[in-house]
Amino acid sequence: MSSAEPPLTLVLVGPMAAGKTSVGRKVARLLSVPFIDTDKRIAAEHGPIPQIFAERGEQHFRELERAAVAAAIAEGGVVSLGGGAVTDAGTRALLAQHPVVFLTVDADVVAHRIRGAGRPLLDGEEDPVERWRTIFAQRRDWYEQVADLTVDTSRRPMRQLAEQIAAWRKEQA
Repeated sequence: MSSAEPPLTLVLVGPMAAGKTSVGRKVARLLSVPFIDTDKRIAAEHGPIPQIFAERGEQHFRELERAAVAAAIAEGGVVSLGGGAVTDAGTRALLAQHPVVFLTVDADVVAHRIRGAGRPLLDGEEDPVERWRTIFAQRRDWYEQVADLTVDTSRRPMRQLAEQIAAWRKEQA
């Protein structure tokens, strides 16, 4: 790859517990590119995400997130976005020029994936799966708007999903 070529980039979006990090790491290995989790970058630079939400609010977090997404896309690799990243119009605009995969998952599979996961939008909820359903319904149109490919992670092995996504990305190059 010459320095004039943009780096290979693939963005993963989807609801909490869809497998963006698990699948993303595997896809990055298959494509021989870095894996970037924007939530982890934000937490490393600004502190725990639940603390950011509590002290500065969701709007402030979304601004930090937009900047992290822009930086990650510029670097290239497989970029995993937090579940709510698509709620920000600026972030959606950043995604328009890059291949985006929407990882979806059935609500019945989510229950065991979200237990004790420290997700600020679900913390303190009497029925976190019902809250997850509500959040997913609110965001689904945005996921679909930015996506070039949709993959359901509910029942297939993560390795198989990663191979499908990596093959698709290679076809886009």
